[in-house]
Order: sequence, then C-alpha cells, then structure tokens
Amino acid sequence: MRPNRPVTALLCAAALALTAACGPGDGEAGGDAKPTVAASLPGTDGIKIPDQLKDKLKEHGIDLEKWKGGAWKNWKKEDWLREAGDYVNPIIEDLWDPDRMRDAEQPKQPAVDPDAGKDQGVTDPTPAPVAAKAAKPPYHQSVPEAGKVFFDGPEGSMVCSATVVKDPAHPGKSNLVWTAGHCVHAGKSGGWYRNIAFVPSYNNAGKPASQLKGAPRDQVAPYGVWWSDWAQTSDQWIANGGPTGGAGAPYDFAVLHVTPEKGSGKSLEETVGSALPVEFAAPSVPKVAGITATGYPAAAPFDGQKAYQCADKPGRLSLTANDPVMYRIGCTMTGGSSGGGWVAAGADGKPALVSNTSIGPAKAGWLAGPRLGPEAKGIFDAVSGKYK
Repeated sequence: MRPNRPVTALLCAAALALTAACGPGDGEAGGDAKPTVAASLPGTDGIKIPDQLKDKLKEHGIDLEKWKGGAWKNWKKEDWLREAGDYVNPIIEDLWDPDRMRDAEQPKQPAVDPDAGKDQGVTDPTPAPVAAKAAKPPYHQSVPEAGKVFFDGPEGSMVCSATVVKDPAHPGKSNLVWTAGHCVHAGKSGGWYRNIAFVPSYNNAGKPASQLKGAPRDQVAPYGVWWSDWAQTSDQWIANGGPTGGAGAPYDFAVLHVTPEKGSGKSLEETVGSALPVEFAAPSVPKVAGITATGYPAAAPFDGQKAYQCADKPGRLSLTANDPVMYRIGCTMTGGSSGGGWVAAGADGKPALVSNTSIGPAKAGWLAGPRLGPEAKGIFDAVSGKYK
C-alpha cells in the first residue's frame, strides 16, 4: 500500500499510493503511507522576522541568511528537525515560481505492502474503481476551497493537495488548511518537510501543462502563495508513519496555519471567498451516503496540473483491530492527490470535510482516508487556538 504520498518532482517522492494513500485488499492496503511564526527573510518586501522565529532558528543552529542561500537543502538526519514542537518554515520569497511548481509533479513509484490491512478488524470488500473526473474550471467557482501544497524533501520538490477549512476562532477569516500528515512530515524515519506552501485554485483555468511553461505567476497561482507558518500532525503519524502509510495511516492528517508570501491584509478565506467546516462527528461508515474526494493527481496518467474528483459511497478499511476504521472509496486518482479533501454531508446536512486522501494501492483503483475523531480535533483546536 502506498501512502498517497507527496509527489516529488526531480527525483520525486509520490504521496498517494498505499504509500501514503493506501489501503488493503488485493495487495493494496497499507500502513507505511509553542510554535513559531514563519516569516520572510531579511530585506524581502519589508516583512519583519518575528523574534520568536529568530530564537527558534538560533536554537536549532539555523542561520537565516544561509538558509535562504540553500542551507535548507541539508538533509543530514542529525540536522533534520523531527519533533512536534520543532517546526520552522521561513518564507523564501519567489522560491515557488511557476516553473518550480509545475515541475514538482513527477511521483516515484510507491512502495506496496500486499498484506497490510487484510483480515484486520472490519474491512469491506475492495470497491470497484471509480474513474476520476476532471473538475470544471475555473476551479475558483467549482472547487474554491481546493488547492495544492508544495514542499521540499530529501528526494526533491514534492506536491500534495489540500483544502481551506473554517476556523471557529476567526469566523469568515480563516487561515487554516487541511492536508495529510505525510505531506508535512516524513513519519518515523524522518522529520518535517521544508518550504511548505499552499496555492489555492492552482491553475485556476485548468490549462494543460504545455501552456503552463513560462506562464506568469498570477495565472498559476491567481490567489497567491501562502506559506505555512505553523503545522501540526498527529503523534501517531510522527511515531509510526512511513512510505506505505504504516501504523500511522489512520492518523494521517495535518492542519496548517498559513500566511501570504506577499501580504495583502486579507485572510485566506477572504481571499478565496470560501472555506469548509470540518466534521469531527461524522456518522459511521455505513451511514455515509456518499463522499466526494478532490485532488491534483500527478502520477501517470495524470500530470498534476489539473484538479480531479471521485464520488462514491464509502466502505470500511481496517489496518489494525485497535486503530480507527478508515473510509475507503473507489477512485483512480494517483500520487499528488494525497491530502485532498473528502467532502460529505455534515451533521447539519451541509457539505463538510470529513477526511483526506491518505493511502491507496500501487495500481490506482481506490483511496482510503482517516475518519476524523478526537485526535484530529485536538490538532485542529491547537492550531486554531494558537492564533486567537
């Protein structure tokens, strides 16, 4: 199983397959799929670097100017920040230019654990594949909360999908983004990824890759580039997550707080005009009538430049008897769709985010996502509460 892992560009690390988007059955289920404020570097557009960030960087022996000059490319294990409170992500202005974003799309073949998830807890039959359908452009109208997450890891530049979600602490002015844990942290064998940024309505017009080469930034990122100044994922993902999801898959979720690379004074929600509520009390799997998953799949036959969706009635996927049951749907989206939002009717009958793409089989045909419970709510509340 591959977690529907992040898709890396160059050497590429994919985030979808029961790599980080995996599941069991038919050789497909899987397992091994006080914060600081990030700021731009000196002299960039007059943005000041908070003392808290300076202190955090200094604490870890990071020189901001050297980091800007390329020191962030040092992935020595002893220097790779790993613990939950070690997250730092200074803005490097214009690092994510249109071409770098476009090229962060080539996923590596995901690892697969053929036996993961079989005969453990309650697992429903493998769902029939559901062909992913292209979202209708402009995405700002059809899927306004959706976007892409870009980040750097040891394998190169990578990409995931994500969703703008509402923040109860800031009604109508949320700066929160929901994605998968494996899109921000490598799990038990690594640490926090770097240069994490969110681009809402990426390639809003849905143009083919051939028309994006050399495209202006406002065409590729019409609503700006939003850097994650704080991120949290589950302790279970940090301790147990891996290339095929691993024991951390049922807890493969993360919440980002973001800030615009080029300040506008408006929140993310105000900028895109929409945000989804997160449903932490979703009904049990058999009671969910249908789920729609959205993402930017980048592994073949897709290229990561366009948004796609799959709609299906979910089944149950249990990786271990003691962990929460995951949702599973038929879907042919591939690596790169990891972290993308799963939407269903919430308690009030209105659309709400109930999960995110986590794992899937090496041969795309279904996806699985965590059911959001107390652990997910605790992370969400912590990030929301930090910025009251």
